[in-house]
This record gives sequence, structure tokens and C-alpha cells, in this order.
Amino acid sequence: MGLLLPIILAFLAAVIGGLYLLGAFRRRRHGEPPLDKGPVPWLGHVLEFRRNTLKFLERMKGKHGDVFTIQLGGFYTTFLQDPQSFGSIVKESREKLDFKKFAVQLVRRVFGYSATLGEHNILHNASSKHLKGDGLEVMTQSMMGNLQNLMLHNIGSSADQRAWIEEGLFKYCYNIVFRAGYLSLYGTEPHESDGSEEKAKEKDRAESEALYGEFRKYDELFPNLVYGVLTPRKRLEAKRLMEYFWNRLSVKKMKNKDNISRWIWDIQQAKGELGMKESMISRYMFVLLWASQGNTGPSSFWLLFYLMKHPEALAAVKEEVAEVLKEFGQEARPGGPLIDLTHEMLMKTPVLDSAVEETLRLTAAPLLTRAVLQDMTLKMADGRQYAIRQGDRLAMFPYIAVHIDPEIHPDPLTFKYDRFLNPDGSKKTDFYKAGKKVKYYNMPWGAGVSMCPGRFFATNELKQFVFLMLVYFEFELANPDEEIPEIDFRRWGFGSMQPERDVQFRYRLRY
Repeated sequence: MGLLLPIILAFLAAVIGGLYLLGAFRRRRHGEPPLDKGPVPWLGHVLEFRRNTLKFLERMKGKHGDVFTIQLGGFYTTFLQDPQSFGSIVKESREKLDFKKFAVQLVRRVFGYSATLGEHNILHNASSKHLKGDGLEVMTQSMMGNLQNLMLHNIGSSADQRAWIEEGLFKYCYNIVFRAGYLSLYGTEPHESDGSEEKAKEKDRAESEALYGEFRKYDELFPNLVYGVLTPRKRLEAKRLMEYFWNRLSVKKMKNKDNISRWIWDIQQAKGELGMKESMISRYMFVLLWASQGNTGPSSFWLLFYLMKHPEALAAVKEEVAEVLKEFGQEARPGGPLIDLTHEMLMKTPVLDSAVEETLRLTAAPLLTRAVLQDMTLKMADGRQYAIRQGDRLAMFPYIAVHIDPEIHPDPLTFKYDRFLNPDGSKKTDFYKAGKKVKYYNMPWGAGVSMCPGRFFATNELKQFVFLMLVYFEFELANPDEEIPEIDFRRWGFGSMQPERDVQFRYRLRY
């Protein structure tokens, strides 16, 4: 018995410790939000959450109100769903709430990249310098040239090029915008290596097409990769794809490219100066590829689709495009030079801007998460206060609270291309809920320290693509009565949503 007792006590201690780690003993303390641990120890609600994030969070809000804590895969996450109170998270000090800790864990699992101390300002500094202001003008010109190479290389070559082409709208938009963005950021083939500019451009088209095909394979795996629920076979495929991109985007190979963006170049240089190995820098190049190009393609699909579904919106944007071309003395005509769509021209398209913002309102659904570094008080706009524990997470899913709230946006699920325009044509920024102005009325790019640093470049990508489509192509839905496709529920929380199915459309060159 003397030997058996320590064994029994050790076993009981292990069981109790295991139950503690699984969250079995957590109880709601006084002043904390409602606690819902879910049906499965440790996993909590993660299976239902992953299956349909929107539906699950709507159910939790109906059950507990606009603040509640749930267990998700070993973590307790408090969701705030009151848009008037979003500032309490966005403006909280980094000593209490930290985005980087959560992001570091995610990119290690999903991209195989391990962040190091001292690198946290590199992306911010490079983005501020090259994806805004004068740097953005340079990027806009690069994007323009690559879009023209992909979309218009056959213009005027033969009468056959004016025949109607029918294909999937999502496939077409994602393909073109992704490839043009990739070439603009990561560089193009040197003309000298292929003997002529045209041969180099042809190689760029072929290489970017192959890379896009592999990226879409990875993109399909991404949601389950994030949640760690890939099958063994799919895990091997994800590993193969990661290694493919680490190789294709390697520092060594990119040294042989021309026209690499200063954004990419400066990030590479800065990380190298910190002593980071080239192999890890190459992995970070993959992180940047997904972050910069994983959402603009799907967003371009929704933008073009909504414009085609709403003839009055399409007509208004077409009229604006024609006015901008006239103002800058340009004209698209058979046999004439391609238009030079500059950053200055893109700054004079308020109607297109509003259509872009409305599209993102309807289809962008990021999950904004912070790690809680110390015990804190969450202060609500109406005076309520909640105690939040160190080690938990705080999250906002603004799509529910902002994007589809009928008080803030009447007819919230209906596309209105001029929703973000005042009667005088200026940008509308005044939206209200229960008579009080809402500051965070649309959050497709995140907020605070986690706001997308490339949002200006991404917006320009969308506008340039649509501008060129309107100038150089005739296009229409194959079925004028096409229903709006359902959202792929697996993608909630990852940025721009993707449709469950593609939509067929027809297009042809005007000249």
C-alpha cells in the first residue's frame, strides 16, 4: 500500500492537471463577460466556429449579448460585437493588448516563418515609404504595365481576338489581378536574358501563370491549415507547396529579376542586416505574397460582379472613367497608344471609390484578434465594464456589428454603389446607430496596429483592373439573371470572402 499510494496520487495529480489545462475548472468570475466553454474540453466551440464563423457568432450574440467569452482550441477568446465600443480595443496600449504575438504564432504554423526580435518595424517602415505617397505612384505605374501585359498583349493582333470568350469570372479576375500584383512586387524577367522585350514579357506571362496555379492550390488548403485540421495527405501537399514558394521567391532567384519593387527590396535588405538567414527571408517573401495578393483577386471578382448586376452602377462608373480620360487628354482608340492610367487619375474617381468601398463592406470579413498580456478592464461605450484575464484573447468580428447592421447601413445586404457618397459627390463618413455617430462604420482593412499596411496599393489594384476592363473590353454575365453566389463559409475571418461557385461571363476586346 505504501508504494501504491504515491502512484495513485501521481495519477490523480496528472488527471487534475490535464483537466485544468483543458479548461474544465474555469468559472466565470464577478465582473467578467458571460462564459461559454462549449461541448468539448479544450476544443470548446472550435468545430462549430470553423464550420461557419458568422452563423456561430450570431448565435452567441443572440444568447449572451454583444460581449462574451468562448473557448476555442485551448484559448479563451472574448468577442466584442458593439461597434460603438470598438475603440476600447483599437486604442488600448500595446502593453495590455498585442497583435504581434498572435500573428507570430499564425505565420509560423501557416507559412513556416519564424519571426525574430527587432524586426517588427521593418514592414511598417517599408510600407509607409513605398505603398503610400510618392512610392505608391511608382507602384501604380508598375502595376499598370503588368496589367496591360496580361490583359492587352493581343490587342489589335487579329480579328479573332474580338470574338467573345466565356469563362469563370472568379477565375479570370483572381488570375489577372494576382499575377499583375506578383510581377509588380517581385520583379520581371530581364530583357537581355531573352533577347527582346516581347520575349521577356511572354516569359513573365507564362511564369506568373504557373505560380498562380500553385498559389490557388495552397489557397484552397489555407482555412484548414490555419485550424490545424488537414489530413496527413493534405499536410504533405501543404509542405510541398510551401517549399515550392520558398524556392520560387528565394532571395537568390530574385537577384536575377528586374523591376523588383522597393518595398520587397527594402524588406529583404533590412532583414539581412539583422542577421536573418536567406532561407528564412525567402519564407517571409511567401508571407508577403499571400498577405498582398490573397485578397485583391477575390475582391476584384465581387466588384466586377456587383457592377454587372447593377446596370445603373456600371453606367455611373463608365461615365466617370470617360470623364477622367477626357480631363487628362487621353483616348483609347484602334491603333492608338495604350492609355497611361496614373495615380493622379485614380485619385479622381469618387464613384468608383464608393463602389469599391461598398464591395468590401459586403464581402470583407476579417477577424481582428489581440493577445491579452495583462489583466485589464474592457470599457464599453454605454458605461459597462468587463474584467478580461491575462492569457486570454480579445477579438472583434466587425462584419456582424458593422457590415450587416440595418441601423448603420439601411438595406445592409444590398449593393448600393453610392452608399459612401454625399449628395455633393464627396466621401460620406457620417453613419449612425441609435442616433449616435459610429466611428468604425466599415473595417475591411482591420484597425489600429493590425490595419493592412498595403491597403492603398490594394485599392489601386482593384481600381486599375476595373478601369482597364471598362476602357478596353465589352463584358456581360452569361446569365443576366445570375443569382449572387453564396459565401464559402470556410473563409470567414480571413479577409475577402470567396464564392462557393464561380459565375460565367463573356468578354471581348473592343479593338
